[in-house]
Amino acid sequence: MPYKDTILPEFDMEMDSTRRTLERVPDDKFSWQPHEKSGTLGWMATHVATIPHWAKITMEQDSLDLSAAGGSDRVPPKPANRKELLEVFDKNRAEARAALANASDADYAKPWALLMGGEELFREPRAAVLRRMVLNHLIHHRGQLTMYFRLLNVPVPALYGPSADEQKF
Repeated sequence: MPYKDTILPEFDMEMDSTRRTLERVPDDKFSWQPHEKSGTLGWMATHVATIPHWAKITMEQDSLDLSAAGGSDRVPPKPANRKELLEVFDKNRAEARAALANASDADYAKPWALLMGGEELFREPRAAVLRRMVLNHLIHHRGQLTMYFRLLNVPVPALYGPSADEQKF
């Protein structure tokens, strides 16, 4: 069985759950933060919405330097409301899924590196990067986002079963 046949169903499930979560981000709370050391709700939601883009980067580049010499030409999106946030997410999701679906087993096995200022932080097969740095990273921050929701009394969506806000029994 091709590797993409194992990761695409998981990717789709996590993206569906992520979209359900992002659909609940309140427009009037983008600047709210739970603690002075925490990011704002808008920052956290945008981070969650942009993590799928890392799947595309992983499959289309051999590495990513988070602090390249001369600076980066990448400007992260700054959505101002939920509509713009969902547009960012939907674009990233579609591009990432296409990159995953078009990849061969050899592509998934190819090494990929994360760099900081030219220094290699790690190098792993793309399949491992997708699980750890894309899906697991997304799940982690989506969980943080649901805690922001709880603190703001925003109903938490069901993700891996019913949430306390979506009990059916």
